[in-house]
Amino acid sequence: MLDATMIERGLKRSGKSKGGLAAAMGVRPGAVSEILGGERLVKASEIVPIMEYLELNLAPIMGRVGAGAVIEPDYEQVPPEGLGDITLPLTIMEETVAFEVTGDSMLPKYEDGDVIVVYKEQRFPLSSFYGEEAVVRLKTGERYLKTIERGKSPSVVNLTSFNAKPIVGVKLEWVGEICLSMPKGQLERLRSKSAKARKGKGK
Repeated sequence: MLDATMIERGLKRSGKSKGGLAAAMGVRPGAVSEILGGERLVKASEIVPIMEYLELNLAPIMGRVGAGAVIEPDYEQVPPEGLGDITLPLTIMEETVAFEVTGDSMLPKYEDGDVIVVYKEQRFPLSSFYGEEAVVRLKTGERYLKTIERGKSPSVVNLTSFNAKPIVGVKLEWVGEICLSMPKGQLERLRSKSAKARKGKGK
């Protein structure tokens, strides 16, 4: 849900003005102040212009996540701003980042080139993720998209996938809880649509 808090954060992060936002929305300048002050709600027709103007639908790609492949660069080599942004068809929370899937060990559910959006911070203890798919980072630095299974002791886990041998007895540094997955084909259609829209505006 797009609310005043997200709009205020978007204005601050982007450095854009309330006047510019009002123009993008096609409303009088005072309307934005009214939304931020809780005096007015965002209309359904205004959601997309707000998202696009404030870039609330951009998720930073923080690298690639292995589904049967060796991942480069390592997590520590990714710049703080990420490797670029991906435009998604919905508002993305600031607590999330994206990873591109590399490899085919999670077929048919995840394909090479799909994008997985996860929470930046691990929100729950490791044991709560047993039996779930997640993006994980091992203590040794590797990143994977796998199903987390209970290990022989509370400090280790087994990582399983659809089309590869399990990775047994490893320790995790971080668990990225999945909040959204975007198939490669859908992303390509969105990019094509966005490119056509930009081209149309440039005429």
